[in-house]
Amino acid sequence: MSRRHAWIDASAGVAGDMLLGALLDAGATLDAVRTAVHAVAGETVAVSARQVTRAGLRALKVDVTALVAEPPARTWRDVRAMLGRAALPEPVRRNAVAVFARLAEAEARVHGVTPDDVHFHEVGALDAIADVVGSCAALHDLAVTTVSAGPVALGSGSIRTRHGRLPVPAPAVAELARGWQVSAGDGKWQPASAGGGGELATPTGMALLRTLAEVCEPLPPMTLDTVGVGAGGRDPADHANVVRVLLGLPPENEAPAPTAAPMSAAPEALLLLEANVDDLDPRLWPGVLDGLLGLGAADAWLTPILMKKGRPAHVLSVLCRAGDADLLRERIFRDTSTLGIRQSAPERVALARGFVEVAVGEGRIAVKLGHADGVLVQVMPEFADVAALARRTGRAERAVLQEALAAAASAGLVAGAEVPAELES
Repeated sequence: MSRRHAWIDASAGVAGDMLLGALLDAGATLDAVRTAVHAVAGETVAVSARQVTRAGLRALKVDVTALVAEPPARTWRDVRAMLGRAALPEPVRRNAVAVFARLAEAEARVHGVTPDDVHFHEVGALDAIADVVGSCAALHDLAVTTVSAGPVALGSGSIRTRHGRLPVPAPAVAELARGWQVSAGDGKWQPASAGGGGELATPTGMALLRTLAEVCEPLPPMTLDTVGVGAGGRDPADHANVVRVLLGLPPENEAPAPTAAPMSAAPEALLLLEANVDDLDPRLWPGVLDGLLGLGAADAWLTPILMKKGRPAHVLSVLCRAGDADLLRERIFRDTSTLGIRQSAPERVALARGFVEVAVGEGRIAVKLGHADGVLVQVMPEFADVAALARRTGRAERAVLQEALAAAASAGLVAGAEVPAELES
């Protein structure tokens, strides 16, 4: 069964509109992007694309235009609420929430405030919402299952911001780049006004790359089928101001099907972070778990235990990729009362998965499908979609869940059935 991989070439820098342009140039439809953006921001923003040249190379430039005179200032809490109530495919919503959560965490660390109180300013304006939601929708439209990226050029010199002149990379970009391979990109340090490289990576672009890309690596082996090129706003003389996205099939998609263990998959190396906590107000745990998942944890859960002297407590367990461990450890120390975190390195064997939407009454619900060797193994509606539809219609969640399961069965989405065609690409 094929898996489509996207590799991001950020050797000339990265910005949200550049990545979105590259994904559109690679074949994502503008209608899919507009639909997702309008679901979040309403008819307050327009998204268009046009062909340009950068250092003589053809590229696609995305233009985002605010259709309201004075867009309101928004905090991370505001943006999270917008994403939560928007009619989005669940994978798009989940990725967009994770991108903004990582961005809010970086801005909070830089400015010494809590993430919920971060005022995004230009980062949280309509253009950034369009870049983030649009990029996540474009990846979904392209049926991309895995993403990686190369080293990122951050730039040099200094830039002028609402806080005054700041060095490049800007503080939020530097925070987001921790653990990634980076370079200045031009080999010299001078202010942009004096001809230096200036800012090559923006906070929105770095947050997208760090959230969506699983690993920093050179171009991996693949059968290349599509190249998309997205343009930045400037056209400097010394380099092509573009982001490229290369799409293709990894080598395993061309190998003969395995003959043994029909339900097996290759183990995935992860890290397990754990802490025993016996003195945290239990009302805080749902927010702790949501925050960790929003920052990119593969899973997070609680296990009741009994500690010394008979004290009831919980084990907080967080499963994550190695590149996310530092950020998640910091979040655990910030949001819980633990004084220490232990770490181990388990392996996870996971079913391949994907989403198919089904119609349920007046709404649509994403159904998560776990599959192996061309056969569906697990079929379950996304509960966030179920709960959202129940709220909109004033109906019981249990009734909506039952209807979603019935709609999935009517569409042939049952355990033992063949994997639907839209997940084969």
